[in-house]
Amino acid sequence: MTERKKLTVSEILANKGKRQYTEVKTQTVDEARICADAGIDIICARGGDLGRGVRSVAPDTFIIMAIPYGDCVNADEAVRKGFELLNTGADAVYACISPDWVAAMSKQGIPVIGHVGFVPQKLTWFGGYRAVGKTAAEALEVYHDTMAFQDAGAFGVELEVVPHQVATEITKRAKNMAVISMGAGSGCDIQYLFACDILGSHRGHYPRHAKTYCDLASEQDRLHTLSVAAMHTFHAEVQSNEFPAANNIIEADPEQLEAFLRGLD
Repeated sequence: MTERKKLTVSEILANKGKRQYTEVKTQTVDEARICADAGIDIICARGGDLGRGVRSVAPDTFIIMAIPYGDCVNADEAVRKGFELLNTGADAVYACISPDWVAAMSKQGIPVIGHVGFVPQKLTWFGGYRAVGKTAAEALEVYHDTMAFQDAGAFGVELEVVPHQVATEITKRAKNMAVISMGAGSGCDIQYLFACDILGSHRGHYPRHAKTYCDLASEQDRLHTLSVAAMHTFHAEVQSNEFPAANNIIEADPEQLEAFLRGLD
C-alpha cells in the first residue's frame, strides 16, 4: 500500500496548474481498497454504509461523498446532508444542485463540488447522451455555469464530456476552484474515471472518454465458473455419500459413547 500524507482542500487548490490529481468513482469497498493501495489521490463514493466502509479501507485518501440526486429540496437540507457526509468521513461533498444551494453549503465551510457540462441526472434535457459545448453558444453556457459555481464558493466542479479545448480555457479562468475532467481532456486539474471502467469489470457500455486497463470481467467469469464447479462437486458428493469423509468427522471416545447411549435408554 502506498503510504502518503492525506490531501487537503487547501493543497489541491494550491497545486492548481502545477500538477494533476487522479480521482476514481468506486461503487464497492473492494474498489476503494484497490484505489487506496494503488495510490489514487481522490476516491468518490456514496455516503451511508458504503461511505463508512470506504473510509475504513482508505483512511489516508481524500474522499468525496455524493448527495444522491433529489435527496434535498432546499438549501437548508443541502447543508444538513453535507454535514452528514462530513461526519461520515467525507473530505468534500459532491452535489448536483443549484449554485444558490452550493452557496449556502459553502457559507457553512462545507467543501462542495458542483457539476456542469453533460449532467447525467438531467439526461432528458440534453436529448440523450452527448457531448456538451461543441457550439460556441453552448460552450459559453458551460463557462458561465462554471463561474456561477465558483462565485457560489464551490471548492470544485465536475466538467463532463466537454471538448478539451473548451475545458482547458474554462479551467484557466476558474482560478479559485478545482476543475475535474470526466471526459473533458487533459487541461483540467483532476482526471476522473469510474473504477469499473478502469478495471474492465462489467459487460456494459464503455464510454469513449474512459480507458480500460485490465479485463476483470473475464477473470470474474473464470472465477465464477471455478466456483460453480466447486459448489456442484460439493452437492454431488453429499448425494453420493462421499462427503463427509473420515477426515471431515469427529470420532467419539468409545467409553464415552457407550455411557452416552446408556443415558439415552
